[in-house]
This record gives sequence, structure tokens and C-alpha cells, in this order.
Amino acid sequence: MAPERSAKVGTTTALLVLAGAAVVAYGLDQLSKYLVVSNLTEGETVQVLGQVLEFQFVRNPGAAFSLASGMTWIFTILAAGVITFIIWFARRIKSVAWAMVFGLLLGGVLGNLTDRLFREPSFGLGHVVDFISTPWMLPAIYNVADISIVSSMALFMILTIRGIGLDGSREERRPKGAKASESVAAEPQTSADAEPGGETEAGPRASLSAPRPSES
Repeated sequence: MAPERSAKVGTTTALLVLAGAAVVAYGLDQLSKYLVVSNLTEGETVQVLGQVLEFQFVRNPGAAFSLASGMTWIFTILAAGVITFIIWFARRIKSVAWAMVFGLLLGGVLGNLTDRLFREPSFGLGHVVDFISTPWMLPAIYNVADISIVSSMALFMILTIRGIGLDGSREERRPKGAKASESVAAEPQTSADAEPGGETEAGPRASLSAPRPSES
């Protein structure tokens, strides 16, 4: 099956897209956390769009969406490992879409890792600042870094389902009967080559095989 090229770019371009997505995600995350810590009291809730969107300042010692709150140091190590892997793996990416996946993931993981390293109570055990609440959708409080991570996972699934590789190529999906049709079409068409009178190219011609009357 012939591969279909889809948004294939050079390594340098992919790295720039990855870095740009990571910087934007990280910058928005840290800026929003700074504004929340500076203007809200811990535990305070501010309704932005009624029950649809609320800001509720909490400090989360666990993973995204307040999961596993007693394992902060493990998530710190895992986050550092993910960042190291992305930096090492980045040169293999030659697709804008995949660069966005790893860029959003890098920015989100780095945003929460910054909190764990430099916020209270101590280095490596810091609590992540969460403040976004959407009770109608999720029974959890999260932040911009979490949104970035989840978005990267959603894009990852879309690209995987569509069969797009890291180099931007995508294999064509043909109908199930296409292969059989092609093999039938490739067979020698002896019947089509038959000449009038039932003679075929492969067989001897009747006019040549019949004896000629002797000339006397």
C-alpha cells in the first residue's frame, strides 16, 4: 500500500513547533497560577460563568485532578523522566501534529513539575496549584497544565486512529475487496485475445494446419 504524505516537515521545523507549543502551554500555566496565588485566598471560590466555570484555589499534593495525593515524590520523579524522554525522542518527529502532541505534553508536565520543585512545603514535594472547576463536567479541580496534558493525549489518540506516523506519513486504507479485484485484473486474459472462429493466440491457426491441395 502506498503511503500518503500528511503534513511532513523537516526535523528543525518539527522541533520549533514542539518547543513553541511547550513554551505557550508552560507560560499560560505559570501565569495563571501566579495570578491565582496573588489574588485569591486558598479555598476561595469565584464564579466566572455561574455553575459552568468556577475558580477555586486549592493546593494539590497529588497527580492531575487530585489523584494519589500521598505520592508527590513519585510524580516528581515520573515527570522528570517524561521530560527527559521527550527531549531525547524529539529528533525523530517530522510531523507538525506529532510535534504538537509532544509539545503540549512537555509544557504541561513541566508546569506541574515546577510547582512540585519550588512550591511549599519543600523541594520535590511541593503542592500543585489547581483552580479551574467545572462541576457539570468533572468532579475535580485542575489547572492549565492538566488541560495541556489531556489535550495532548486526545490528539495522540486521533493521530493513532488515523494511522499517521511520526514522519507524517499515513497508509491508505483500501476496501476489503480491492486486493482481490487487483489480483483478478492481473491474470492473463486469454479469452480476450481469442481471434474470430475460436482461435487463440496460443493455439495453432487452422489455416496453417490444414493441408493444401496438390497442384497438378
